[in-house]
Amino acid sequence: MMVEKPSVLIVAGPTASGKSALALAVAARVGGVVINADSMQVYRELRVLTARPTPEEEAQVPHRLYGVRPAAEPGHAAWWRGHALAEMEAARAAGRLPILCGGTGLYFRALTHGLADIPEPGDAARAEARALLAELGPAGLHARLTAADPATAATLRPTDSQRLARAWEVWRGTGRGLSDWQRAGGTGPAPWCFAAILIDPPREALRAAIAARFDAMLAAGALEEVRALLALGLDPALPAMRAHGVPELSAHLQGRLTLAAASERARLVTSQYTKRQATWFRHHALAAPDRTHMIHARFAGLTQFSNKIVDQFFAFVDLVA
Repeated sequence: MMVEKPSVLIVAGPTASGKSALALAVAARVGGVVINADSMQVYRELRVLTARPTPEEEAQVPHRLYGVRPAAEPGHAAWWRGHALAEMEAARAAGRLPILCGGTGLYFRALTHGLADIPEPGDAARAEARALLAELGPAGLHARLTAADPATAATLRPTDSQRLARAWEVWRGTGRGLSDWQRAGGTGPAPWCFAAILIDPPREALRAAIAARFDAMLAAGALEEVRALLALGLDPALPAMRAHGVPELSAHLQGRLTLAAASERARLVTSQYTKRQATWFRHHALAAPDRTHMIHARFAGLTQFSNKIVDQFFAFVDLVA
């Protein structure tokens, strides 16, 4: 079915599914700019453990919003949305196709559906949220949030420490719950048209890719990267300190786990996360139907493409580019 030419291409999928390689191939084919839509690849100190594109890959086509934020400064969807929009405009001005690549569903949704217009909670509320998380743990903070803001707590998993801390700081800093702010509305969908490619590998293939990638990360210096991160003395509640592999390798460096046990745990945590990513993509449209064109093309991963599938895929890309 023919659609009007979209302005933005989304390449989405779970961790280790081959998104970055696919986005690079697309950008090289059509003259694109790859814009990061992964919440951990924004951190400067985590090139290896977040599998950021290599310097050689970045030299092939323009890459934006990779490694642009220090680990000491937590990123968030509103910050990313503003910078992504600026990079999309710059790509269009340069005559290139913006290609959003990542697996953070909330980031895509911030563009395609908009965000609640939540005031800045302030440093005191943020510090309180981190202190409570450290004192009570995620389950304890969830219980405390349930008493204070039950509507928001009901939407959050008791293990999701980052979103629990965010919900607490919003409630404390603004006097209103996060769910209340979200119902009130805010920024609408970005005024762009979107087309999406969703990579959806079989679970067993993805688990094998995760294991192989973690071994490659260790060989590329993941332990040294975590050692340097720990030397910064950062708050352990910061998102960068909880990136997959960081807590596990930290435990090894601190003598609490063998390297084999830390590696196995990191692979397991990453695999569990990809299941949640896949579930999110199954239940959330990547684009608002009244403002965008949405095309789901499900592939089993770039390394599994046959020549016929590659030809079909690029025929689709040529259509939307």
